[in-house]
Amino acid sequence: MDVYELWLKALKHTQIIRARVSSLRVDEDTPMPYIFLGESTVNAGDTVVRKGQVSIQRPSLILPPNIPQLEGYDWEDGEELKDLPNSITNFFLVRGITLPSYRYNNKTSEMDIFEGRLSKAIAHYRDELQHEENVHTGLVIGPEDCWQFSVLLYNCAQVVKNADHDIQRLLDEFRD
Repeated sequence: MDVYELWLKALKHTQIIRARVSSLRVDEDTPMPYIFLGESTVNAGDTVVRKGQVSIQRPSLILPPNIPQLEGYDWEDGEELKDLPNSITNFFLVRGITLPSYRYNNKTSEMDIFEGRLSKAIAHYRDELQHEENVHTGLVIGPEDCWQFSVLLYNCAQVVKNADHDIQRLLDEFRD
């Protein structure tokens, strides 16, 4: 499968089960913890669990247009993605996709296998986040072989969701 097919696969199958509730910070970098779940391509019936955090650099009023900085997404994990780190921005640009010009720094802290189907893993992690009253961690599902795109889609969804609120907070901050 080529990169474009992986991108389409991620677009089609990525779901944000539980979004981050708290807003992105405008005065400092925002850590965005996530739990990614994907059906295992190795062990049928099991679920791959990736826990990590993307740090999104604080927004700035003056940014270079459409030049996101993507770090730590392990593009070299798959054979199809091995040459992508140097050309991911071009990959998106050619397709008319623009990402907000932030620095996205992904750090995967844990990779595990949940012994059970994806639906059971979703219920387990949703209940765990609810029980902890965790409003910072997002729960994302998608294909395991293109998890990088799924996490990136989640990041962008959060940035877009907070844009109006963040712009207003920036304006309020400069008025004081």
